[in-house]
Parts: sequence; structure tokens; C-alpha cells
Amino acid sequence: MDTIVLVTNNEDIKQKLQNNLVLLRKTDKLISVNYDNAKEVIEEFCPAMIIMHENTNRQTTTELTKYIRNKKMLASSYIILLMNKFDGNFLIQSYDIGVQDYFCSSSEPEEMLIRVINGVRHQQLKNKFNRYSGNLEHYGIIDTKSKFYSAKTAPEIINYEMGKNNYNGGCFLILSLDEECKKNYDYDKMLSAINRALRLNDIVISYSASKFGILFESGIEECFAILDRIKADIPKDWIFRAGIVSVSGINYSELEKRATCALNNSVLENKEYSIYSEEAAPPENWLQTEPEQKNIYKFYKKAFSQKIENIISPILYRVQKAYEDKIGDARIEQFADEKQSVLRILQGKKESRLSMLYPGYSKLVIYISHSGLDSPENREVTVPLKEITSSKISEIVEGFINEFIGVYRHSK
Repeated sequence: MDTIVLVTNNEDIKQKLQNNLVLLRKTDKLISVNYDNAKEVIEEFCPAMIIMHENTNRQTTTELTKYIRNKKMLASSYIILLMNKFDGNFLIQSYDIGVQDYFCSSSEPEEMLIRVINGVRHQQLKNKFNRYSGNLEHYGIIDTKSKFYSAKTAPEIINYEMGKNNYNGGCFLILSLDEECKKNYDYDKMLSAINRALRLNDIVISYSASKFGILFESGIEECFAILDRIKADIPKDWIFRAGIVSVSGINYSELEKRATCALNNSVLENKEYSIYSEEAAPPENWLQTEPEQKNIYKFYKKAFSQKIENIISPILYRVQKAYEDKIGDARIEQFADEKQSVLRILQGKKESRLSMLYPGYSKLVIYISHSGLDSPENREVTVPLKEITSSKISEIVEGFINEFIGVYRHSK
């Protein structure tokens, strides 16, 4: 049974609405209350629908609407505004605070009935959706916090959708927060920005709190518009990188690999986004294995993680300690994850950064940049994975710091 609560201080409106809604199902229940006891009755019945008759003092109507929308137990209640006379400005204000539909006291009985029935159906569908969503969360298909698809189920979901040819001509992107922005990052703000920017049929994957994959029905041009909308809705000091790839008859695994490759390029080139191209990609056979080898990509990834743990991180720590007293009032910071290790030197608005990135195949890419310094041009150094030794990394890192010291002293 669905309960409908009519809030009104007008007996004529009460009688008129009861007469006009006689065609509701027998299991639906209509309760009329005045504004004085509306809160108590609404909280008692948790109605599927609330018809809010415009009070003589509109502020009273507005305050009750806000009260209802702030109650978690009433989150799914559908609110219809019953207006004495149509007023566009008041209607817009009411929509902004949670009203979902309206009709006027002069509306035809058929219109009142249709809008009420549609509202009840909407509420039923919402409850059904919430129930299904809860099941999907329970089984790990949907991320509990973001309500996006989880990374572990993304391959099956996206391959299924693409198998129905729903996304031919579309594109896929991986969006990731720049490491230096994570101190000021607000997960809820990011979720809100993504949800406001996307369309109903866009599929979102939650890889982590600051990394998302998005599958679009439309092409790359529309993808740029979505990125612009997300960017406009987040703080200006947040820096995101994106790797974009067209959907062209390939499976999810290949999409993810290509988008990751493009994302790495955007990081290396310090660009907001990078579009995957065959020319910029590693050779097609870079993942091919010998008969006795399996999944060389995991092999390289594991090897790189071991290099970070056993060689790179200890060297960075040792060099940081050795040079802390030699860089004046600047400071050295370092951080690392499974795909990169970063050392940066900060002095006021000046920053020098050495980023060691693993772009997904058998080499280490070292990107050296200096901002705010009269220094040599930024550059990129590539080191094969097998050549990552303590002496090689020490040579590169110490050269980078000495370069900063030389420019820093010269600029003083």
C-alpha cells in the first residue's frame, strides 16, 4: 500500500482532491493534514507521496519542503506542489529545494490523477532501483561509496555492453588526479562533479578514490565537453590527467591498456589529456610471450615494483638525506606507488621534479622538469628495466639535485 499525504489548511482543496483521485488503486491511502501537524504525520507514515498545497504564507511551504528533504527517512518521498495559481518563479524555487512536480487547483481532474499516478510509479521505480543497487553493492559489482562500477567487475560489464554494439563510435577514458593535488582532494566533490557532468548511458568505473574510467556512447569531441564540465565543477587548483581512446571493436582489456598508455603520456608531457594513437604506442608485440612464459606484463610490473622497493626508494632516501644540508632553504620530498616514484625539490614558487614512471612495459621513463628556474630544458630519460641499477639511478638522481643546486646558487 502506498500512502499519499495532502498538506493543506483549505477544506475545499481537501474535498476537491479526494473527489478527483477516486480512481487511485484501492490499496492506495490518501491522508489529509494541515500545516500545524504535518511534520508529525509525515514522519509517522513515511508516505510515498506528499502533495504540498501552497500556503497563504509561501515561506511556510518552503520551510516544510526543506524539512522533508533533510530527513533521511523521507528521502524517497515524491513531492508535488499544488499551486493556487501558476507562478513560474515560485515553481523554480520549489524545484531547487526538492519539489518534483506540480499542478494547480484549477487543473482538470484527469491531469491531477495522471500526475499523482506518475509520481507514485516514479517512487516505486526508485525504491526498486535502490533495492537492486543494494544487491549490486553487496556482491561487489558496484562501489559502495561512489555507486560506480567496481574495477573488478568492469571487464565483464563493459565487454557485455560493447558486445551489444551499444558503444560503437564511442570512446573510453581514464581520469586520474595529479599526485601533487591529493593533499587538498575531496572525494565527495569529485563524485558530485562527475555525476553532474555525465549522461544516463555513460558507464563509470571506480578504480580508486582519485582514478576513474568512463565509457561514452558518443565520440571524442563530446568527451572533451564532459571533461570541461567536470573541470568547471571542481576547485581550480586540482589538476587531472586523462588518457582517451576510441572504441573500435576491441575488448575492455585492450581499451584499458591503450587508455593507460595515453594517460602515462599526458603525465610525461604535462598535458591535461592525451589521445591514444598507434604511432605513440609501444609495438603491438610488446606483450607477446615465449611458450614457457605467461603474462609478461605482470612479470614486468612485479619486477618494477621490486626495483622501487629494493633500489629506487632506498637511493632516493639516501640522496635526500645526503643533500638536505646542501640545498639552502629548499626542501626535498618524495613519494611512490606501484607505477611511479617521484622526488621533488621545493623552494618558494620554484620546483624541480624527477618522476620515474612505469608506462606499462619493460622500461623506466624518467621525466625531469624545472619550473620557476633559469635552468636547462625539461627532458626525458629512458632506462630499460634490466639496466635499473643502484649506480645508474644514483647517477641520475644526484645529477638532477646538483643541477638544481647550481641554478639555485646562480639565481641568488
